Amino acid sequence: MTEPSLIKQICKDYNFTYKELSKELGYSESAIKTAISTNKISNSMKRAIELFIENKELKEKVSSFSSFRENLRNFIEPDNLKG
Repeated sequence: MTEPSLIKQICKDYNFTYKELSKELGYSESAIKTAISTNKISNSMKRAIELFIENKELKEKVSSFSSFRENLRNFIEPDNLKG
């Protein structure tokens, strides 16, 4: 996948506009649009995108773990064991 199409895919996957993505990455909307139109993404923008994706994935894992932990806690509480 080319880098500009990566930006488009992120926007599609997370239902972001370029403006919303620019806020998430700490870039201006024009910088995002320029990267797409020139087919060139700076190393710092590429790294920001990689960290954004990693952060989103880790947050999803933490959320899943927290839900699992809460369900397990509810299951093993003494009130639930009395039946």
